[in-house]
Amino acid sequence: MIIQSLLDTDLYKFTMMQAVLHQFPGANVEYRFKCRNASVPLAPYVQAVNDQIDALCTLRFREDELAYLRNLRYIRSDFVDFLALFHFNRRHIEVKADGDELAIAIVGPWLHTILFEVPVLAIVNEVYFRATQPSPDFALGRTRLTEKLALVRAQSPELGFSFADYGTRRRFSHAWQREVLSQVKASVPQNFVGTSNVFFAKELGLLAVGTMAHEWLQAAQALGPRLRDSQRWAFQKWADEYRGDLGIALSDVAGLKAFMRDFDMYFCKLFDGARHDSGEPIAWGEAIIAHYLANRVDPKTKTLVFSDGLTFPRAIELAKHFQGRARTAFGIGTNLTNDLGDTPLQIVLKMVRCNGQPVAKLSDTPAKTMCDDPSYLGYLKQVFEIDAA
Repeated sequence: MIIQSLLDTDLYKFTMMQAVLHQFPGANVEYRFKCRNASVPLAPYVQAVNDQIDALCTLRFREDELAYLRNLRYIRSDFVDFLALFHFNRRHIEVKADGDELAIAIVGPWLHTILFEVPVLAIVNEVYFRATQPSPDFALGRTRLTEKLALVRAQSPELGFSFADYGTRRRFSHAWQREVLSQVKASVPQNFVGTSNVFFAKELGLLAVGTMAHEWLQAAQALGPRLRDSQRWAFQKWADEYRGDLGIALSDVAGLKAFMRDFDMYFCKLFDGARHDSGEPIAWGEAIIAHYLANRVDPKTKTLVFSDGLTFPRAIELAKHFQGRARTAFGIGTNLTNDLGDTPLQIVLKMVRCNGQPVAKLSDTPAKTMCDDPSYLGYLKQVFEIDAA
């Protein structure tokens, strides 16, 4: 089995799932898979992926895992009680070939399907690399990791450079992620904040990190009272759930300009910072700092979280650029957990419908925009005043 624990996923799936349990237990959703790599045939692996998903659906949370979750300050006991009863329902996910491509559809109650995304992506990755790289060059991977950690150690303590692992969904393998995290923890403990992976946080004594993902704001497009107010409504619902905790806002579901219109003085003061996941990062950071200043908030008290396809040199460059002007933090994914010399897969599983209505992510990087209804996408751009081009 590739996935051997239901904790082997990102923390923000649990934080969102808790909010769904308390606020939207009746919502129904649909997710679709997409591979952004050109000409990578994944259809040959349909049976292997299906076999692994069959195994995934046999898992339950163990008592020690529930106890770990119960001890997280922002996790409520009623949610842990629900997880004690939880298991994946196989009828909610279909995996089949579509020509040379892999077609994955997840359809069902949001509360019961939200945890599929990360382990399914990890399964696709590991199935693919087991088949295409039966003798991986771990020596090269270890050399590259050593060089990255040496670069981190060479930075001045005054820079305050810190990073976390965001690499579960695109890792080479479960075993390789464990080795990488163990080495990082031993080598640069003063710079390493923690991991988004809850299983490894528990097993390796690391801090579990994460807040919300795109789907939280996407679902609000269908669940909220008015599309134009959906982002404000989603941020308020998050604040209602966590009362100031887990306060990093995602900024690119409807584009940066729309985010800044909605992220007013109230949210600037209430949330701890914002996360960059598409678009040019320096321009984004400059815009967010200017926005804080315009709203009479000291940006040095807020955190800019960068998480878009980062390498260590790029992350350090960004830390130096914003040094002394705002706090910075970095989530490094593929470059940390899948850098063995082979081209990583760029795969996603994104929500495309909620309660039967289309929803979309209007990314600041056009290639990341995802929607299965062109007419809705055009309407969304009109509502949020985004250039149709």
